[in-house]
Formats: sequence, C-alpha cells, structure tokens
Amino acid sequence: MNKDFWKTLYCWLDTASLEEIITKQHLVRQMLGESNDLGLQADIRRILRGMDEELVVRAELANNVRHVSMAG
Repeated sequence: MNKDFWKTLYCWLDTASLEEIITKQHLVRQMLGESNDLGLQADIRRILRGMDEELVVRAELANNVRHVSMAG
C-alpha cells in the first residue's frame, strides 16, 4: 500500500466516529482471515493497529475529560 493510502487512512481515523471505526475494523478483520498474501496480511495488521490505537487514545481522552469535569 502506498504512502497516499496511509495518509488517507490516518486522516479518516482522525475524523471517523467510533461506530465507523468499529464497523470498518470488523470488515478489515474479515479481510485478514481471507487473505493468503503475507504482504497484504502485514498491511492489514498495520491498519488494525492504527484503528486500535485510535480507539485507545479516544478512550483515554474521554476518561481524562470525565476526571477533569468531576474534579471541577
């Protein structure tokens, strides 16, 4: 996958809703199970890591906002 693909993916991750990410994540996981191409599998795992990282960051931000609003 080329550099433009990765740029587009990370831009999408920045703007996608949680529901959109989770929906796409399920589709991408299906692709991983269906592929026999090792290079494609590596790219798919990288995509999934990016999605997982985005979900973790959003959860941490939501947790921090909760703590701040409870303290104030």
